[in-house]
Amino acid sequence: MEVEMDMMENLPSTISPLLLRSMASSVFIYADKLFINLAEKFKPFEIIRYVLITSFLFFLRLLSFLFLSDLPPKSQSHVYTFNPPKSNDRYLIGSGVSDSGIARALSQVLSIVNDIPVSSRKYAIVRSLAEGLIEENRREDAEGLREVNRAVLSSAFSRTLSYLEAAMVELGQDRIGHDGAGPAPVQYWVKRALRVVRSVGDGVWAREGSGGVREDVNRSGNSAEKLAAELLWLAQKLADCGFGEEAVERWASASNLASLSLLAEPRLQGSLVKVSTFLFKQARDMEMALDETEEFYEESRRQTKMRMLTSWLPLLCRASNGTDMPVLSINEKAELEKVLEETIELLDHEEQEQVLSLWLHHFAYCSSSDWPNLHALYCRWCTNSRKLLLLH
Repeated sequence: MEVEMDMMENLPSTISPLLLRSMASSVFIYADKLFINLAEKFKPFEIIRYVLITSFLFFLRLLSFLFLSDLPPKSQSHVYTFNPPKSNDRYLIGSGVSDSGIARALSQVLSIVNDIPVSSRKYAIVRSLAEGLIEENRREDAEGLREVNRAVLSSAFSRTLSYLEAAMVELGQDRIGHDGAGPAPVQYWVKRALRVVRSVGDGVWAREGSGGVREDVNRSGNSAEKLAAELLWLAQKLADCGFGEEAVERWASASNLASLSLLAEPRLQGSLVKVSTFLFKQARDMEMALDETEEFYEESRRQTKMRMLTSWLPLLCRASNGTDMPVLSINEKAELEKVLEETIELLDHEEQEQVLSLWLHHFAYCSSSDWPNLHALYCRWCTNSRKLLLLH
């Protein structure tokens, strides 16, 4: 009640910045359309437009900061609060895992693992805490806690995939924006300026902001390599808990990320190769564990394998696998080649043709790598194709 009274007293100061922001946005959108038309005729207006965009975004960030600064301390402390649902903390199998306190705790810990940089001394502590919670849930051997691990880890894997894709899109824009040849275009420098403004704003929030937790957290810890390493870790945890298919399914569906990986830096490609290698093996092990009572799921798993092969086989062919810092050992490469052969041979004849055609294209045009070498499998497919033609 007291909090509501405080917010009512400060209602005019709350509305004014929001109204100002709305009016400024409307004016800016109108002005931006005008500058777009002028920029098509006069190039100098393009520079003016990008300067205005930068200034406007800085103004919005500054306005939000000033708004929260003007709130009294009591109101600031209630801007962002955690209000757990009023329910029994005991996990019920028939209810959602979000109704459980242990599920919320594990989800929060895994989210923090994503957010903080590896260089932080707290990173190892938080990650160790997450591993302890997961292992304790697993040791209890209770269906409810198994479901907690499955749901929370699967959600964390999907979230990390999204963060990684966003990080790689930003990296890709920087590489496309300025490749080092000639002067950088205006857009490149505007992106650099916006990144500086964002960093300054985050620093101001950290020093001068309220005591509460800012919802729009600074994800400076979300380097692409860090996120890729965390994906591998989460996939391993899912497999340890008996839910490796959750990671396999999500990795097979990450076609956009797979496309971005072809343009990534060699170190990042190496990290993604490790994730792919682990999950290709998991998919093979799942197939071997399939018994006759699970034939209903065979078609679904076949489609998953097909998506996984078409998405990630190009990366395996094009990723840098130099001798200075090899991503995989010779034995690991040989093992994965065998896994790929076994996986492809379980597909239909037409699907095998599609996958092998994709492999041949990327394998032939990549001069820096001779792996994975599926030449023997390709020859076997050609032999079978020849026999089918003679039979018909």
